[in-house]
This record gives sequence, structure tokens and C-alpha cells, in this order.
Amino acid sequence: MSGAVDLSALKQPPAGAAAAAGDHTVTEADFETKVLRRSAQVPVVVALYSQRSPGSIELVQLLERLVGEADGAWDLAAVEAESNMRIAQAFGVQGIPTVIAVAGGQPLADFQGAQPEPQVAQWLAAVVQAVEGKLEGNGDPDAEQEEPVDPRFAAAEALLEQGDLAGAESAYESIVNQEPDNTEAKAALRQVKFVGRAQELPETAIATADADPANVAAALDAADVELFQQQPDAAFDRLIKLVARTAGDERTAVRTRLLELFELFDQAEPFVVAARRKLATALY
Repeated sequence: MSGAVDLSALKQPPAGAAAAAGDHTVTEADFETKVLRRSAQVPVVVALYSQRSPGSIELVQLLERLVGEADGAWDLAAVEAESNMRIAQAFGVQGIPTVIAVAGGQPLADFQGAQPEPQVAQWLAAVVQAVEGKLEGNGDPDAEQEEPVDPRFAAAEALLEQGDLAGAESAYESIVNQEPDNTEAKAALRQVKFVGRAQELPETAIATADADPANVAAALDAADVELFQQQPDAAFDRLIKLVARTAGDERTAVRTRLLELFELFDQAEPFVVAARRKLATALY
């Protein structure tokens, strides 16, 4: 789905909201239980429709029949959009009907407009396959559960396991674009970018930098190699000394790279704290 999608506000339904009748009917009052919590166990297909749109009602009826044949592989949430505008706004709905698959509390896939049954069935099968083995709910929406697996992270991690750094980087960038404040995605993106950069450097990078201490580009490469070789103290010290010897744009470039390397670690790590103190001394 395009754009940022924040469903957290729907965990707090407005006062006085009441659930409508029907096994698959969902309102703002029970969205958290029937969609967010339930999607930790199986994907939940949210169908936003309007009573004034016969085509959207027919689509909901089709989904109600298909979910009855699904043997619990997915669940359905039929949402009347006009009386549940907060839900429609949270998903950024542009037209009715709109169907969104939610897994692990996050939108996974969507389509808009009425579709023939074969295409809907194919889409549902793809959704179920995408989350197979990745959801860890215990079947009880009201029971305390482990943190649900975000299918987007699972997909990125699968790409990493396959050695596809470019694909993993793209997957994490997509999450960050949707959720600019997602610290986990931003940290993973920094790690992937660093590994992709460092593993392309020659083994001679450290020797090259040692032979030419004034070469800023060589020093940056050498620090990357040292960090890639699990020598953070050596990498940090190299760049801190270079900060003390440079000025202007060169100093800015070295300081910026050093701060980027700091961000690859827990900021409470003693070697990061020590390096930050050394950097402050070098700067002032």
C-alpha cells in the first residue's frame, strides 16, 4: 500500500461506539479485537463497502462465501465505510469498494473496485501464502500474545538470508517510506547499506590509508573495513584522529561518516560512549 498507514489510533474507539450485528461486521468499536489482534493469528481481509453501492455489497457477499470455504486460513472484516470513517481514513481509502489484507497488525496488500471471483480467489491465495508460517497468534483474540511478526520485515529478512542485499535494502526503504518513525526499519536499513558498501572494498584499504594519512577517501574506506572486521575501536580512532587534522568540508565529511558508524550500534555501548567523548574533544 502506498503512503504511511497508521492503524494505532483505531486501538482507542470513540466513546459510545457500538458493534453492529453480524459475524463479519466490524466497526470502530471492535476493530482492534477483530482486525488488529486477530491478524496476529491469520490474515484479516478488510472489505470497506457502502450500502449505496450494489457492487460493493456483492463483493462483500462473495467474500463472505469464500471465507466460509477457507477453513480458517483467513478471516473477514466487513466495514461500512460511511459509518466508520476513521477506519477508511486510516487506510487512505480513495474509492469503494476497497479490500485490504492485514497481517500482524499491518496492511499487506490491497485492491480497489469490484473483481470477478477467480481474481479475488487468486488474490486471497497469494495473501495466505505470503504469511504462511509467519503469524504466531494462539487463536484467542483476548489472550495475551507475543509480538506479532510483521510480514514486511519477514520478507526483508528472507532476502538477506538469500544474499540479496539490494532487495533487502529496497524492502527496508519501503517500510521507512511508509513509517518514517519506524526505528527498527531505519536501523536495519543502516546495517544493510553499510554491509553493502563495506563488502565491496578491497582488502588493501587499510594499508592504502596507512600509507597516505592525508587521504580522506582512503581513511573512510579503511574505517569501513575495520568495522566490517569487528574492530570498531580501530575504525573510530582512525576517523577521530582525522577529524582533529582536517577542516572545512573534509572535516564535515569525516564527522558525518563517524556519526553514521556510531548509529550502527546501541548508543549505550561503552566503546560508542568513549568514542563520542573523544570526538567532542577533537572538535572543540
